[in-house]
Amino acid sequence: MTQQPENVSTQARGAAVLAHLSAPIAAIVSAGWLAIVGPLVVWLFSRNNSQFVRTAAAGAFNFQISAWVMSVLGWILCFTIILLPIGILLIVLGNLLTFVLGIWGAVRTSGGYQYKYPWQIPILH
Repeated sequence: MTQQPENVSTQARGAAVLAHLSAPIAAIVSAGWLAIVGPLVVWLFSRNNSQFVRTAAAGAFNFQISAWVMSVLGWILCFTIILLPIGILLIVLGNLLTFVLGIWGAVRTSGGYQYKYPWQIPILH
């Protein structure tokens, strides 16, 4: 069963793409610490205008919270010698998933498909 693209305006698609791409862009600028800000800003400004954008921004934000928690846990584990390899793995994995899934979400959204991130902590809806 194939999913059909949603019939949304070009402006809504652009805002949804921005919601997905804002996390990897902010991660580059802030070394990963502010990746949650971009999707949150898009959600705050577009939550009442378009359900498509609202869902995209909420999903991006919720996933970025998960990736952020993974990275913070990784940094905490890096303070111990024994758990250092696991900590480094969690930091790298959190940042890698931010980039890969953010870009993949933007590509899917630009085609009119709603992208659902894996491993979300459901905060925004």
